Amino acid sequence: MHAVLKLKYPDENIPSERTVYRVMEGIGVNHTPRRKPNGITKADREARKSDDLLKRDFAAEKPCEKCVTDITEIPAKDGKLYVSAVFDCFDASVLGIAMADNMRAELCVQTVENACKSYREMRGAVIHSDRGSQYTSEKYRSILTHFGIIQSMNSAGGRCHDNARCESMWARMKEELFYLRGRRPENYVIDELKTLVWRYLMSYWNNRRICSAIGGVPPAVKRRNYYAALSAVA
Repeated sequence: MHAVLKLKYPDENIPSERTVYRVMEGIGVNHTPRRKPNGITKADREARKSDDLLKRDFAAEKPCEKCVTDITEIPAKDGKLYVSAVFDCFDASVLGIAMADNMRAELCVQTVENACKSYREMRGAVIHSDRGSQYTSEKYRSILTHFGIIQSMNSAGGRCHDNARCESMWARMKEELFYLRGRRPENYVIDELKTLVWRYLMSYWNNRRICSAIGGVPPAVKRRNYYAALSAVA
């Protein structure tokens, strides 16, 4: 909220972050996350694995240098929706997304294809995932090779912290999209959830959601500033 106030009123004397927090606490608008992420992907113990190239270092110096990917599950009135996304470590933007009522390898393949169609800079990127069977499948490895992407995976016996960026993103999405609004995803059918998730990630998150981890601006603003700085130097 402090970052939002500074961005919206750049010429005003905004109180400190702690003061804003105390005011929010006093009027009852702060919150504590109520849900913990549960892993849903299952490892194929016989499949060939890739090295952990990130080692929990999610900092990136430029767009499409390091990316993370994962699947999350959302219960629906008529089944379950599985959402797969590729996030850019540079600015936390969503580069590609795919959704289905299953979590087969094709879902992850489609996610990578969507990201690469939108961002040609993906060639040469490192993309990190857990060790789920979707990510060790031949179909997934083939699509990475096709687009010139380098695969990275959680370390052997790795924990959720090895892909903490994705876990954090999913938790925020569910909290802000559903639980803070008093919504229950089980009250929506899969097609309705697809629309809600798409609008949240591709419209709100990428373009308007303030992210403290990238300097208190939306992902689109950080990316635009990066390319503007390159143009100024050139």
